[in-house]
Amino acid sequence: MNLKIKVLAVAIIAAVITSCGGEGKKEDKVSAPVEEQKTVVEETDPLKDKGVGPITNITLDEIDQAKADEGKAIFTAKCTACHKISKRLIGPALVGVTTRRSPEWIMNMILNPEKMVAENAIAKALLAEYVAPMANQNLTEAEARLVLEYFRTKTSAEDE
Repeated sequence: MNLKIKVLAVAIIAAVITSCGGEGKKEDKVSAPVEEQKTVVEETDPLKDKGVGPITNITLDEIDQAKADEGKAIFTAKCTACHKISKRLIGPALVGVTTRRSPEWIMNMILNPEKMVAENAIAKALLAEYVAPMANQNLTEAEARLVLEYFRTKTSAEDE
């Protein structure tokens, strides 16, 4: 009887050691996609990335202050619970966002954040950093364009 218990104990210990040794391989498989995602984000020029959504091309003229003022009102009403211009909150600070992202990307993120987070590498990385997904405020394309115009006036913290 003692021999059977000893054999069983050795078998259990061997199984534990074997299973522990295999953990590194499982960990490698889990961490590989994260490494690949970082590489994709690093390789993507954020100013050329137009994102995923209905906006494929925008031509920008001089800043229209009246439209920027309308955009500020929309931003204040819909976005300031999560975003500030020069301060990180639930979402990133938006000062200078137009120097970091293309206008198409910004509008697609405003219009369809769910699809952006699901399909766009930069949006996925932002979700990983900020944890909370961007809420869809159901803005129209015209309203999103006004918000973009407001963002265009916010190129430095002094513009707040």
